Amino acid sequence: MNGRGLVRSVRIFGTVQGVRAARSAWRQWRTDARGLPSRGAERARVPGLVDGAEPLPGGGIVRFARSELLIRVTAGGAVFWGWDGAGPEPSYALAGSPQPDPRAELEPDKDGGWRVVSERVTVEVSRHGAVEIRTPGGVVLRRDLPPRWWEPVQGGPARWVQRTEVPADARFFGLGGRASGPRLRNGSYRLWNTDPRGAFGPDDDPLYITMPVQLVVADAGTHLAFHDNSWDGRVTLWEGEEGAGSGHDRPGTSEVRMDGGPLRCWVVVGTPARVLRGWTRLTGPPAVPPSWALGPQHARWGFGSEREVRRIVAGYRERELPLSAVHLDIDHYDAFQVFTVDRERFPDLPGLAKDLREEGVRTVSIVDPAVKAERGNAMYDSGSAAGAFVRDAQGREVRGVVWPGDCVYPDFTDPAVRRWWGERYEERLAQGFSGVWHDMNEPVSFTPFGDMTLPRSARHALDGKGGDHREAHNLYGLAMARAGYEGLRRLRPEQRPFLFSRSGWAGMQRYGGTWSGDVSTGWPGLRASLSLVLGLGLCGVPYSGPDIGGFDGSPSPELYLRWFQLGAQLPLFRTHAAIDAGRREPWEFGPEVLAHARAALVERERLLPYFVTLAQLARLTGAPYARPLWWGAPQDRVLRDCEDAFLLGDALLVAPVLEPGTDRRAVRLPRGRWYDTATERAYDGPGQVLVDAPLSRIPVLARGGAVIPVRGADGAMELEVWAPAEGRKGGGLVVPDVGDGWEAAEVERYTTRLVDGRVVVKHKRPEGSGPPRWRVRVRGLGG
Repeated sequence: MNGRGLVRSVRIFGTVQGVRAARSAWRQWRTDARGLPSRGAERARVPGLVDGAEPLPGGGIVRFARSELLIRVTAGGAVFWGWDGAGPEPSYALAGSPQPDPRAELEPDKDGGWRVVSERVTVEVSRHGAVEIRTPGGVVLRRDLPPRWWEPVQGGPARWVQRTEVPADARFFGLGGRASGPRLRNGSYRLWNTDPRGAFGPDDDPLYITMPVQLVVADAGTHLAFHDNSWDGRVTLWEGEEGAGSGHDRPGTSEVRMDGGPLRCWVVVGTPARVLRGWTRLTGPPAVPPSWALGPQHARWGFGSEREVRRIVAGYRERELPLSAVHLDIDHYDAFQVFTVDRERFPDLPGLAKDLREEGVRTVSIVDPAVKAERGNAMYDSGSAAGAFVRDAQGREVRGVVWPGDCVYPDFTDPAVRRWWGERYEERLAQGFSGVWHDMNEPVSFTPFGDMTLPRSARHALDGKGGDHREAHNLYGLAMARAGYEGLRRLRPEQRPFLFSRSGWAGMQRYGGTWSGDVSTGWPGLRASLSLVLGLGLCGVPYSGPDIGGFDGSPSPELYLRWFQLGAQLPLFRTHAAIDAGRREPWEFGPEVLAHARAALVERERLLPYFVTLAQLARLTGAPYARPLWWGAPQDRVLRDCEDAFLLGDALLVAPVLEPGTDRRAVRLPRGRWYDTATERAYDGPGQVLVDAPLSRIPVLARGGAVIPVRGADGAMELEVWAPAEGRKGGGLVVPDVGDGWEAAEVERYTTRLVDGRVVVKHKRPEGSGPPRWRVRVRGLGG
């Protein structure tokens, strides 16, 4: 534990349920001492030499002296391999059963190995058990070396390690939400969803969402690797070096170590867009938030009363500041108990929600998983009768300490419990809430030391498979999100649910998004906010955003405004802060900040049709709203290392201000023409340019030829078209808003070109091209 962690532990021990938290830590240790046998002596094992093979659809089984390897290429081009009988299913990450490619066959290879050849990828297995993934042209993308297992002599789960080599120029991204990213430097990254015991910064790891998902970008190509294993583990990365030692390249390496569970992996290859499309095909399309959830939202732990909520919303209205939703934290509960209301401070919550809804403002409720363990508490009594709570190896309810005091935890890996929990959301809907945000679902149990979670020996259903918290911990937030999402769908089948979750795992996008969690207030926290959004997007979670202004403390006016301007360009645009933090309303920072924040809010409202388009395209293609600059040019090594700007869809480049006192900043441009949207000045990439970044705005550049759906001054949708460069074409995709139900969205395709100084825009239809169906505004002709 580092110094910061120690300070946080002392703070929790002294201020949050002090004695109860200490007792809970002791109880956790004692439970594991009884419930988890000692590993004892271990026996090391490697696959040994190849001993034969059995062809199967899409690949086959390669047998070795001490193990066997299943290889399969799916119809979508994804590669699966699993050792020791591990197959693709069961899996909490997968959305279905990927079908094998009938044209891919297992065949003998040179030097006694085997290979599977398909249209998009070739898999080669050496006689010692190394697995190479190659492009159709034979270029090696990754080489997984023979694994090693350590098996307890007395029985139990085997630990394993898998080392992988990638090209020397490769860069690593992903692994869930990492504050130090989005590019992952040399170092070790733990795979264990963790509450960092307070506000965090770039040096804190792990955080709330960890995933064994790596996106590797190199000159040879891009690929995603997913080790489908939810156990506690660690990934250690070393970037390679070209020309290292006698002129030979030293490859980059990734080493995955797991404390148990299956050794199995998926690999998806192609361009970044194709890789995320393939990943979405495996794990399911992202849930599309209702349109109002793409607007500005305001939250706070500590509104404290209905009167204060009304005051805040009135403050937005009186200052003509757009607002889509207000979020209520645990202080609106009765003694912090989930699915309750403090009737003294919120005497008529449905009436409040109704009044705000008439003003165009929705209400969103926090939902924590922990249930106060007290007879007479309706939630506890109902859950106990249903057998809903996690138990230890002796069959007793596992207890922890959270905000209400001593608590129990639903086992969301049990289908019956998920349904029971989902029915509880009827109470939230009856209170007028339009959405929910899941918190504390790593899950958290306060302790002054050690892991703030459940005992590792705690038992879980794991959908009939059975197991303990070592396997279920990282799945807990994902399974809770599923329970909530499916419950809301049953209760309001005509509406798309709005749900986002602090914790989760691979596949969580099927049920909603996430947010940064308790990011620290400061310029490093601002930078970490961007890292988290970009990294999660590359893991298939496109809807996320930070606590604008940071969770703790009081940001300076400049820091708050720069955070606000960044947040206005991210999918989830929400201010939030702790109960003891400074205010986060735009008018609390003076008239200049208020004026500039208003401009950011107005621009977000103007761009709302574009965000609707990005949300629908994320569902269809898996492409995140916010993308690294290298998204369309992964071969550009300079762009791979650029972390202070991002693409918003294909059309816009956003260059936030991440350092104090900045009024100009350098921006690295991908290839093509780009226009400063404030001045319409044109720049040509690739290259670096210096652009103005006054306090009133952050630089946003539009790609030449782009078609961007926006909301016009009269509220009607229009197409904002940026002039393509001479001799070049452009275009874009537009998805009109079809409401907050389940109506299928229609994708409109537009092309643009410059003809005799005039921009020609055409709507491409199945039967041919024609004029646009929306009014068009052309910009950039004077650039």
